[in-house]
Amino acid sequence: RWGCIRIQGELRKLGIRAGASTVRRILRRAGLGPAPRRTGPTWSEFLRTQGRGVLACDFFTVETVLLKTLYVLFFIEVATRRVHIAGVTSRPDSVWVTQQARNLSIAERLDDKHILLRDRDSKFCGSFDEVFRTEGLEVVRTPIRAPKANAFAERWVGSARRECLDHVLIFGRRHLERVLDAYTEHYNRARPHRAIGLHPPDGASSVESVAGSRVRRRDVLGGLLHEYFRAAA
Repeated sequence: RWGCIRIQGELRKLGIRAGASTVRRILRRAGLGPAPRRTGPTWSEFLRTQGRGVLACDFFTVETVLLKTLYVLFFIEVATRRVHIAGVTSRPDSVWVTQQARNLSIAERLDDKHILLRDRDSKFCGSFDEVFRTEGLEVVRTPIRAPKANAFAERWVGSARRECLDHVLIFGRRHLERVLDAYTEHYNRARPHRAIGLHPPDGASSVESVAGSRVRRRDVLGGLLHEYFRAAA
């Protein structure tokens, strides 16, 4: 249960001087990590255990064809991977951010949640956190420069870029809102997700093949995305 610094201090009491890096190297050689809490759950294990009540949020940016930066605020439910686009703006000040939190509360998206996971971005102001605390959520901030601590949100941003935004020229805020609305609906309703049994976040189950039914394709965003379903002949 001891970390590198604790072991270094114990050795110094015995008259043995060794650097923390030396202790860390010996521990790693023995297959032990430097953290003092080796028997407890990892961060990913904690999120899986508490996932049903965890809501994560983050910002990401999109550049328009006129080189204007737009900021997108979104929330993702860790248990279901369902995504909610809160809003798009070019000026994410405290008033705007707080209002998006209120909108989420009014839409009753927080009823079964007890943890809000976010990074330490200065755009998340005190009034933003207070909205969630009022609804009974605990605001948990990730460590500094640790994007993996908010991996669910970061992974969704990567999916949105690879599957959609990297292939579309965005002309302005309203255009980006329409594109994100279409992609989010596709992601929540039709896109299989490996972590939830290859079902979409909204829970549509697999459909058995029916005699006479044919496979149809629905195009999204002008054919950039495809959705397949069975329809009676």
